[in-house]
Amino acid sequence: MEKIIELLEKHNAWRKQCINLIASENVMSPYCEQYYVSDLMHRYAEGLPFHRYYQGLEYVDQIEDIATQAFKDHFHANFVDLRPISGTLANLAIFSALAERGDTVMNLGIQGGSHVSHEQAGAVGVLGLKSYALPFDEVNLTLDLPKIEEKILELKPKFIVMGGSVITFPQPIRKIRAICDKTDTKIIYDAAHVFGLITAGKFQNPLEEGADIITASTHKTFPGPQGGIIIGNNLDEKLIKKIQNKVFPGVLSNHHLHRIPPLYLSLREMQEFGDAYADQIIKNAQALAKALDTVGFDVLYKDRGFTQSHQVVVNVEKQGGGDQIAKKLEETNIILNKNIIPGDTDNPNKPKGLRIGVQEMTRFGMKEKEMEEIARLISDVVIKNEETKKVKKKVEGLRERFQKTRYCFE
Repeated sequence: MEKIIELLEKHNAWRKQCINLIASENVMSPYCEQYYVSDLMHRYAEGLPFHRYYQGLEYVDQIEDIATQAFKDHFHANFVDLRPISGTLANLAIFSALAERGDTVMNLGIQGGSHVSHEQAGAVGVLGLKSYALPFDEVNLTLDLPKIEEKILELKPKFIVMGGSVITFPQPIRKIRAICDKTDTKIIYDAAHVFGLITAGKFQNPLEEGADIITASTHKTFPGPQGGIIIGNNLDEKLIKKIQNKVFPGVLSNHHLHRIPPLYLSLREMQEFGDAYADQIIKNAQALAKALDTVGFDVLYKDRGFTQSHQVVVNVEKQGGGDQIAKKLEETNIILNKNIIPGDTDNPNKPKGLRIGVQEMTRFGMKEKEMEEIARLISDVVIKNEETKKVKKKVEGLRERFQKTRYCFE
């Protein structure tokens, strides 16, 4: 018992000394954290508010109902489901509601930035669906719309998954919507990474541009508790009921009730502070990308200004590849992840690239100046080959100045 506690304490202390650049992580505010641990973590609430299979939920039903309505109002949506406990389970529920075993679906492909749950190795394969990647222009690093139209008209997929795991720019939803209207194809936008930016109105609005459904995680650029969400607009009652049944009893039983109060409070924080927070995230990502380019890294999408999201994508093949570089940086307390990039192999263990996210360090108050400093630290390790212990001290010194969570209720 003592060993586990010791390890946990070491982890907590260590991560306060780290510059975390994992694009899929963030931290809740202390204000929201205090409502995360409650009696709700011990309870079950199968079903929907006021229509449960358990008793003892008088207050739980009201909490979930208020939170659900708040998200509906914010997104001007007629359907919201807060019950999925991850973005992947949200995808699994939606995929199974829109298609049956053997049906054809389409996604961006791993090289185009799709999440593993969109692929045969993930939820799509589990459901027995046949997936095809949307054609990708590897020269211009963008979707190939003329070929996409040909493929959609040929395959007539049940749905297309856009959004994704590597997403630096808005995607052409309106143009693909016009094509999908010819084949009665639904568009799902996996907003897991950019959900906070969308919430703050700083990225494309998928529902306004033609997506039928948004799925998302609630703990990346949206700084809430780990979990998932489904948002739909203009969905008919038959499809809503089908989705609800796929969530429960389809892919989960209890939906971890203690998530709901801090999820609601995180939305309120985004409504209050999200404009400034999302603005700074994008400024920081662009500053970091530019600084990495200046010190000699091959940062993708330079001709487009590098990024319009929280993510920066870097080709480090010349420096040894994503796996080697990510491990070397971890020795200095710079935490990020290797990632497949366009033109890469399909081996996720030995990719050419790095995927970097700035949302967590932005939450701790870092701005453009600090992003430039981080780029120099990365260069010191990867390009200048400075001793890792020396760089680690610099990293710890920088991180020590940024310990308080910003853009939140006190």
